[in-house]
Amino acid sequence: MKKVWSKTNWMVLFLVFFLIGTLGVVKDNVEVKAVPDQSYEQLRIFADVLEKIQQNYVEKVDMQSLIYGAIDGMLKTLDAHSSFLRPDLYKELQVETKGSFGGLGIEITIRDGILTIVSPIEDTPAFRAGLQAGDRIIKIGGEPTKGMSLFEAVKKMRGKKGTKIDLTIFREGVDEPFDVAIVRDVIKINSVKAKVIDEDLGYIRITQFQEKTGKELKKQLHKIESENEGGLKGLILDLRNNPGGLLDQAVEVADEFIDSGKIVYTDGRMKSQKMEFRAHPQEDKHDYPMICLVNGGSASASEIVAGALQDHRRAVILGTRTFGKGSVQTIIPLPDGSGLKLTTAKYYTPNGRMIQAKGIEPDIEVSNLVHETGRPLRFLREKDLERHLENQGGGLEGGKAPPESEENEAESKEDKDIQLTRAVDILKSWSIFEQMQQKSRAVAMENASPAL
Repeated sequence: MKKVWSKTNWMVLFLVFFLIGTLGVVKDNVEVKAVPDQSYEQLRIFADVLEKIQQNYVEKVDMQSLIYGAIDGMLKTLDAHSSFLRPDLYKELQVETKGSFGGLGIEITIRDGILTIVSPIEDTPAFRAGLQAGDRIIKIGGEPTKGMSLFEAVKKMRGKKGTKIDLTIFREGVDEPFDVAIVRDVIKINSVKAKVIDEDLGYIRITQFQEKTGKELKKQLHKIESENEGGLKGLILDLRNNPGGLLDQAVEVADEFIDSGKIVYTDGRMKSQKMEFRAHPQEDKHDYPMICLVNGGSASASEIVAGALQDHRRAVILGTRTFGKGSVQTIIPLPDGSGLKLTTAKYYTPNGRMIQAKGIEPDIEVSNLVHETGRPLRFLREKDLERHLENQGGGLEGGKAPPESEENEAESKEDKDIQLTRAVDILKSWSIFEQMQQKSRAVAMENASPAL
């Protein structure tokens, strides 16, 4: 006997098709093909289940809650970085990219179903409280985080300045979980910090890639270059514990130091997802040697910059292997104020390397020591995440990630930044070597026989 659909059934099916149809036109020319015929039956099953729940569940259920729950579940069948943003969470995401919000100051992800810190952000309550990359947050305000979505956790940890929140932390190497009380503050992330160190070496620290990071980099570079009368002899670009951010800002930062050629390119299923970003000649030339510092907390946009500098041989990459997030997420707003964060492409370095679940290998590997114990601290990486995209090659350099090396990413027992110290030493040696070469060439010219 053929089933007759109810009004609710048809309404839900219309809603599903409406959403599918609108995704293709709302943001960045994202293309969505028409639903194939074999999908109609699956959508009918969805509508049937929804109707059964509404009619037979022991309590009355809100339609929006059911729809949102279904979309949440649908996104959880994809990779770890695709998610549905309910209206309040979508607003939170928009606020965060502006660089100012009330909260703790940590970048988080989900690992094995547990909220895990990718990296604390410098000069924030979380950083000052001693939270570390790799810490697992097992409770927020006494509520277990097992099964909690990423954005639900973010919402709970955000709040007004001056309000307190208790986090229960499990840390590798510590026998028992422990509580950390943190007072929220307005997190104003100045994404670029700069200074002159050791008289004539520049130091630039980028903590995140936000809307104005590229412009701020230009400003800070001009400042430290003009402060040093003899000019800079070298530059250290510090991308350690930088969780990433906006793709266009990563391109703008790399473009500042690269005059021509590719910076990064992306490849996805749709034509609109196949993009190439190229460098342009800059008015202000920065022709001094560079070292770029990275570690396991350097992710996404940070890896784009490091990969471009490495492929163009513009900078020596120093530190430890990066996080390995080589996918591009597109934020697609929906009609009800919610949003869809969807992985739409993978990105590749100029030489065609796909670093998804692999990371950027430094040219010079240097590990820092953990201050508390002196023992190696293993960083959480993209390949550790549930539902991460596999690195299946596809670029000029595919294959599996290299084996883990012992690494540490904090400070030594003497509170000395070993990676930064090594970078300074290399740049000093670089300068001395160049001076020796210049003197050698001058001597050679003086001693050269006159041409006959």
